[in-house]
Amino acid sequence: MERNMPLTEALFYILLSVRKPNHGYGIIQEVEKLTGGRVVLGPGTLYGAIQAMTAKGWIDIYSEEKTSRRKKEYLITDLGREVFRAERKRLEEMLGNAGLMEEERA
Repeated sequence: MERNMPLTEALFYILLSVRKPNHGYGIIQEVEKLTGGRVVLGPGTLYGAIQAMTAKGWIDIYSEEKTSRRKKEYLITDLGREVFRAERKRLEEMLGNAGLMEEERA
């Protein structure tokens, strides 16, 4: 798992957005909402990331609409949750260590 770290910001937010079943456009909207519009995923970035994370076993197709546009919903896997937790732990460590800078100022 270490070789997959650190996650890009896009991967981090996509994994967070599929904690419950979500489709591509829904993921784009949720990432924008979570980041206050700071991160806007383009379709190429999103679907490239989805393809890579599906291949790694981090997310699965939850459901697929066979009619019209074949809309798919994605859901994080147990392995994806482990990857997310490891990244969260890494980020929390960094933030904790960043506090050392503030403590030295005091």
